[in-house]
Amino acid sequence: MPTSENTHPAAKTLFDRIWDAHRIADTAGGASLVAIDRIFLHERTGASALKSMAASGRRVRDPARTFAVMDHIVDTRPGRGDSTLMAGGQGFITETRAAAIEAGITLFDVTDRDQGITHVISPELGIALPGLTLVAPDSHTCTQGALGALAWGIGSSEAEHAMVTGTLRLDRPRTMRVAFTGALPRGVTAKDMALALIARYGAGGGAGHVVEFAGEAVRALGIEGRMTLCNMATEFSAMTGIVAPDETTFRYLAGRRYAPDDFDDPYWHALHSDDDARFDREIAIDAASLAPMVTWGTSPEHAVAIDGAVPQGPARAHDYIGLPAGTPIAGTPVDAAFLGSCTNARLSDLQRAAAILRGRRISPAIRKALVVPGSSAVRRAAEAEGLDQVFRDAGFEWRESGCSLCFYAGGEGFAPGSRTISSTNRNFEGRQGPGIRTHIASPETVAASALAGAIADPRRWMGDAA
Repeated sequence: MPTSENTHPAAKTLFDRIWDAHRIADTAGGASLVAIDRIFLHERTGASALKSMAASGRRVRDPARTFAVMDHIVDTRPGRGDSTLMAGGQGFITETRAAAIEAGITLFDVTDRDQGITHVISPELGIALPGLTLVAPDSHTCTQGALGALAWGIGSSEAEHAMVTGTLRLDRPRTMRVAFTGALPRGVTAKDMALALIARYGAGGGAGHVVEFAGEAVRALGIEGRMTLCNMATEFSAMTGIVAPDETTFRYLAGRRYAPDDFDDPYWHALHSDDDARFDREIAIDAASLAPMVTWGTSPEHAVAIDGAVPQGPARAHDYIGLPAGTPIAGTPVDAAFLGSCTNARLSDLQRAAAILRGRRISPAIRKALVVPGSSAVRRAAEAEGLDQVFRDAGFEWRESGCSLCFYAGGEGFAPGSRTISSTNRNFEGRQGPGIRTHIASPETVAASALAGAIADPRRWMGDAA
């Protein structure tokens, strides 16, 4: 249990407060039974959980708290219907639709105006709220901790249990505070903060912990930046990431469909860590010392500053990515660019990338460049600002919303052997397709690299966008 509860009973962390409000009972084995407020499903796993539940004669305990969406394998090409480029994938869509309708839960279908990636639409609709517990069969559910929710990824069988009982059995995680002190330099974003943390402390550095992101640089982020930071808590092996709600949070939520009209709930305003609360681990990073980051290898921890060189790492990572130690990362040729995913495909992400691309054209070396908005609402908002035309004029394809090429599901892909610059969250071997070599970075770095035809420092292109 957290040190704060062992030695300072009156001092609580943000996590302590949410945990205490949701703990129903402790089990003989030391785990706890925890109340679950929201459950999200998607078409890759939704049908299996719903059908298994129905086959056992059980029903969703509270359909109003359960949601399903089509996001993982939907076709993002304009004019899509139920089509998917994944072999046999259409069955995931049609079966999830039928099962969701039968269960009586809310479904954001392929053509629904609110369709989008789970972790994008849940916040923008106000489904994720401060102090709630929220689960989904997806590791990036932690994204929603940006609103002060305790949100984490689960398996399909756990989703079934949560739908039927409204609870989950959970071992209490440890606590960690990661404080980014000071102010971020120009051109440095939440994505760079996340990659710098993981590069410095390792992809396993957060294992077993709830990570609270704090400090001046975090407070200065908008909600969408906080989502990017919390999104990559899973790349740090944390159970989840979370940011204490504040006036920025409440302003973001005001007027959203599932958010309350009244923001004066004392519980919400108590959601913070006490000044004398103890964490099991504390990390402090000087935000002013950070630079744009980009990965060089096959793990998010294989990341360096844009003006740095590839360090010595695992031989397999060097062999796969094709970059020996000592190679300057800037100037590495790329032939594909991807702007999308639950990490960096919100409106502010697209605005910043478009600011760099406006009036410019991507390099002839780029064979494929895609923009896939994180939700249909993001797509409409971007089009209202004319961002779609900026991307098209620069040489990018403009798509419908979905997970798309964040991962390879046996459908659409880049050309074999391509080296991509991507705003996604994972760069594992084959993550974007067989043999594809992925460098993850901020939307600005993706845009700048597409212009240069090689990994490029976005600050070089920000004169007109400042």
